Amino acid sequence: SATLAALRSGVRSPLAPPIVFKMKKSISLIGMAGAGKSSIGKQLADHLGFSFTDSDLLIENEYQESLQQVLNRSGKENFLKIEEKALMSIEFNNTILATGGSAIFSELAMDYIRSRSSIIFIEAPYNKIVERVSNFSERGFLKSSDQTIQEAFVERQFLYKHFADFEVVNDASQEKCLKKILDLIHQKL
Repeated sequence: SATLAALRSGVRSPLAPPIVFKMKKSISLIGMAGAGKSSIGKQLADHLGFSFTDSDLLIENEYQESLQQVLNRSGKENFLKIEEKALMSIEFNNTILATGGSAIFSELAMDYIRSRSSIIFIEAPYNKIVERVSNFSERGFLKSSDQTIQEAFVERQFLYKHFADFEVVNDASQEKCLKKILDLIHQKL
């Protein structure tokens, strides 16, 4: 339709009626490390003409260290506070946000995100996550010391689903996942 074409191009006639979104005007992507939040988020932002923010990069830029170094130096509890502060500093305005995988451990931050954006859970099967992430110990991946990656995966699935407004499975290519998200957005206009 003309409205969808205008939305895709980012150009609308000043005479056109305003687009009324059933979704909020910003989108936050949640999910496990390796689900594709950052890669797909960048593509989605480009496609929609939105800005893109990666909360992990906000932390790395502020501390001038990798996420893993920040986690090692700060410890789990302080890292969660750092992540919460980073998430709550984001100003949403036609923004695509790729959250860190542990964002779901802060109800305060998730409530902040939910009030300002629609939340899409990028769900990837465990076997795909393990294929895509070669070394979790270098990813700034938050888990209990006695917990396996698979146990952390299972624990997080409930929280991701709890906070998500929508779920999109990414079990194939990024392009297919992006298409699913765009189809979802267009259905919710």
